[in-house]
Amino acid sequence: MRFHWFLPTAGDGHHVRPATTTVAAGTAPDRPATLPYLVQVAQAAETAGFEAALTPVGAGCPDPLVTCAAVAARTERLRLLVAFRPGFTLPTLLAQQVQAFQEISGGRMLLNVVTGGDPKEQRAYGDFLGHDERYARTAEYLDVLRRTWEGTPFDFDGDHHRVEGGGLAAPLTPAPEIYFGGASPAAERVAAEQADVYLMWGEPPAMIAERVARMRALTAETGRTLRYGIRLHVIARETSEEAWTYARRLLDGMDPERIAAAQARFARMDSVGQRRMADLHGGSAAELEISPNLWAGVGLVREGAGTALVGDYDEVAERIREYAALGLEEFILSGWPHLEEALRVGEFVLPRLRSGVDRAADDVPGRVSGVSV
Repeated sequence: MRFHWFLPTAGDGHHVRPATTTVAAGTAPDRPATLPYLVQVAQAAETAGFEAALTPVGAGCPDPLVTCAAVAARTERLRLLVAFRPGFTLPTLLAQQVQAFQEISGGRMLLNVVTGGDPKEQRAYGDFLGHDERYARTAEYLDVLRRTWEGTPFDFDGDHHRVEGGGLAAPLTPAPEIYFGGASPAAERVAAEQADVYLMWGEPPAMIAERVARMRALTAETGRTLRYGIRLHVIARETSEEAWTYARRLLDGMDPERIAAAQARFARMDSVGQRRMADLHGGSAAELEISPNLWAGVGLVREGAGTALVGDYDEVAERIREYAALGLEEFILSGWPHLEEALRVGEFVLPRLRSGVDRAADDVPGRVSGVSV
């Protein structure tokens, strides 16, 4: 299993916030996403033993490529999982930007493809393609991107991209792995053909198992193989009661008007994944534990990943093992505030998921134990 953390570039604090979208006036984060603060979170994730940190993309957060380049200069081992929107820049230009990032960071870039699921936001950027057209463009984009990395001159003539004599002067080494999410048939086809890691938001295990089976069938048709990953928030404490108390505290910070506004925004989106997240709670705060230790309260106000694992350290570790048994290898985790929770999860959850760990060391306050740093 590979464990990653999250950089809250839209702001952080003790409340659940949108990760990529703009919010109403008067709702500034407790902790603004300044570069010094993001570096603190990244360094904490690095110390805690996480392999990489995901940085989101959207109108409500700074450009992830620029931000991650700055963070990379202040970290040593942490890889940066940089989100990007296919079609917003030329794939040949992104290939050159990736080359520069790999050179200055020592090869620590990963890429997360975000095709986009909010037509209103897409149009604000100047993108008027429909849902399936965006994924068709993404398929071409990734094809051109990979060909450019090969360092051999090539031509390409597609519906969305045309290149003559493209290609870097030499092969890109290492080329970043491509992480890709999307729950629609159009998205699944692109993932099967182009991705290295297929990411899903945190649904109950039975739903995840169904999606993994479907993706394995699709990739078998292409002759490729995929790794599978999941995006989850974590509320882990020494006791289950403490964890659920904190979850209720987060819920208390979501006033009904804020929930209604968020749900209205999500309803206009054409993202199948976002609709699946909304269906888990139906916009209501009544029944939010949708599977043992899986809480859908986050999705009442936050777009994208809307569920959290809630419980004591052993319970959270056991739920992660259950997902791993379904074939998942990559776990992108987060929690509020992201600075303190990176250290908590690294100290008390990750050691329980790694072999050869002395669990007695987990009970020593202030110690990060059993974690490769």
